[in-house]
Amino acid sequence: MKRNKIALALLLCYLGIATGCGHESHAERDASSPSTSSQPAVAGSSPGTPVSAPRGKVLATTSLAVDFSKYKATFIELGADRCIPCVRMQPIMEEIAEEYADSIQVVFYDVWKDPAPARKYRIQLIPTQVFIDREGREIHRNVGFFSKDDILKMLKDKGVL
Repeated sequence: MKRNKIALALLLCYLGIATGCGHESHAERDASSPSTSSQPAVAGSSPGTPVSAPRGKVLATTSLAVDFSKYKATFIELGADRCIPCVRMQPIMEEIAEEYADSIQVVFYDVWKDPAPARKYRIQLIPTQVFIDREGREIHRNVGFFSKDDILKMLKDKGVL
């Protein structure tokens, strides 16, 4: 029962219906002014040029050409800056980026602002976390809020930490 409530809340958040997830329609949201998110500015790069997160920082980007080879794993968060569960993930992403700067790259895509990453990673609900190894292979996927302890346990089980 609890799982069904969580799934419904995530779906409502994704649709922009739930409180705190933005009350405007997708058309209004897409036409609105830039967000005042605490996330770093969007990284500028030419299309196809691989980008990497600065060591110890979350990379908020629109580039789909993320360089996985420099880190043991890349933690990709697909969410939105006005979705409550997504906002709850932001401090966790920042802590992991800082504490594991030499081994884990953290990338954030706001799929309400740019749906291309949602299509690329085939997500249906936000937040979704996708973990990619150094060779570009997906090693784990989670839909919904993912606690720091659970992330670290999974990364340890996968041999990343």
